[in-house]
Amino acid sequence: MTDQRIRKSPKIPSWALKVTMAITGTIFVLFVFVHMVGNLKAFIGPEDYNHYALFFHTALYPLLPVDAMLWILRIVLSVSLVLHVGAAVTIARRARASRGSFRRKKLNLRSFGARNMLVSGFVILGFLVFHLLDLTAGKVVATDDYRHVTPETSYAYENLVASMQRPWSAAIYAITLLILTVHLAHGIWTVVSDLGGTGRRLRKIGVIVAGLVALVVLVGNILLPIAITTGVLS
Repeated sequence: MTDQRIRKSPKIPSWALKVTMAITGTIFVLFVFVHMVGNLKAFIGPEDYNHYALFFHTALYPLLPVDAMLWILRIVLSVSLVLHVGAAVTIARRARASRGSFRRKKLNLRSFGARNMLVSGFVILGFLVFHLLDLTAGKVVATDDYRHVTPETSYAYENLVASMQRPWSAAIYAITLLILTVHLAHGIWTVVSDLGGTGRRLRKIGVIVAGLVALVVLVGNILLPIAITTGVLS
């Protein structure tokens, strides 16, 4: 009889998972930063903000069909999200298995972000679903006043204001931004290490850059719910 042994599929090396997280995480940081810059156009005026929203519908037209740019971004971000979450869960499981029943004690405050990366990540993922249903599909908060953005017309500004005029919607947005800040600060610093940066000076620079980027993203984005709920933007 032939020996029929079940062979386990080889595990993906942890270093490959970390590099995957670093690359996909960098993609998300760039997206969040660009999205923040776009959001700040709301302070210039409704027309500028709506023009920013229309840009993604017509950016590659007529070279490619209308909405091509939008779908390219959606595909890249969706694939990155699957890879990022999958790698994070796998690394967390391996860490828990290798640790066993023993837990480290007396961890300092700086490790708070590291210990809660998986939790904060899933909170951000939940908010992403809420945000898409709200401002892309108009199914959650601004249902009564929601108007879809088309390649010809944009009501992105009006939808944004209608959504965040509800205090609990603005509160969810602001709280998630605080969680995102912690996630970004630790994640950006980790990218330096995961991509091979081991020098002490480079790691110190990484800490400073991570903190600054996270702070800029927090301040730049949290201005929106504050401005809308206080009536500065309406």
